[in-house]
Amino acid sequence: MEKDYKIIMATEEDRDEIMVLYKAQIGRELCPWDEDYPSHETIDADFARDGLFVLKEEGKIKAAISVEEDEEVDKLPCWDKRLEPEGELARLAVLPDEQNKGLARIMLKYGMDELKRRGCNGIHILVGKHNTKAIRSYAVFGFDEVGECHLYDQDFLCYEKKL
Repeated sequence: MEKDYKIIMATEEDRDEIMVLYKAQIGRELCPWDEDYPSHETIDADFARDGLFVLKEEGKIKAAISVEEDEEVDKLPCWDKRLEPEGELARLAVLPDEQNKGLARIMLKYGMDELKRRGCNGIHILVGKHNTKAIRSYAVFGFDEVGECHLYDQDFLCYEKKL
């Protein structure tokens, strides 16, 4: 039985609850986030490009994902030029008590659909090199591993998919 949820663009009224969601990830296995990231400035940038989406159930935010613009990521040499223009998804987060219920996959699907609506032909995404849970999720959607990189003091695998 599917629960009654909705995915909407986040608004300023959601800011505090989104920060709670982000902070709940800190210290979780394989999560590189810390007290400084993601920040209110990160949310401001997401709001500026209408790029932050939340999944709400009974008025409560359970998950979030961002449509990202990051020149450092975009200029990595591993991306397939034939898929341009490409979009990027980032900051996928699910409340700890709501994990393993398929919400991350629902948010990924929504994010990919949103990129397609915005005219993207492909999607690329970075995932922590040892984040096997996320890697499995991307495999379900048919992402290809196309390279590795070291950005923001972390090692990432680069995943890409035609939309």
